[in-house]
Amino acid sequence: MSLFQLTVNGQAREAEVDDDTPLLWVLRDSLGLCGTKYGCGIGQCGACTIHLDGQPVRSCTLPVSAGVGHEITTIEGLAEDDQLTPLQQAWCDLDVAQCGYCQSGQIMTAAALLKNTPEPDADAIDQAMAGNVCRCATYDRIRKAILTAAGR
Repeated sequence: MSLFQLTVNGQAREAEVDDDTPLLWVLRDSLGLCGTKYGCGIGQCGACTIHLDGQPVRSCTLPVSAGVGHEITTIEGLAEDDQLTPLQQAWCDLDVAQCGYCQSGQIMTAAALLKNTPEPDADAIDQAMAGNVCRCATYDRIRKAILTAAGR
């Protein structure tokens, strides 16, 4: 066991865990941030997507040590002062989620896309979101929510 100093959602946090613990489990089990979901455990489905220094990464395959010295943002850290981002609001307004399990990973990937490409077209959205699996197949609503948040 080691003590890891992390910056999560703008706050200094500590976690005492085994060195090889995936960041996903530190966020969920040690820090109580359960918005990030476990899907496949091999980084293929996207349910565990978080931002590391603003870039989307799969937290299920990332060791906790990879988060040290970096800004970690989870779904809980997207909204500011309890105000949903335009992307989150579009997600609600368009009733994107069906079961909702994959949605935090979908939103985190979409948020990174909009940060890097503020006005993406449908092809850019499809390309960026291709690594996120939705078993309910709400892909059309996901695309529409991203376009709405982008003002398109």
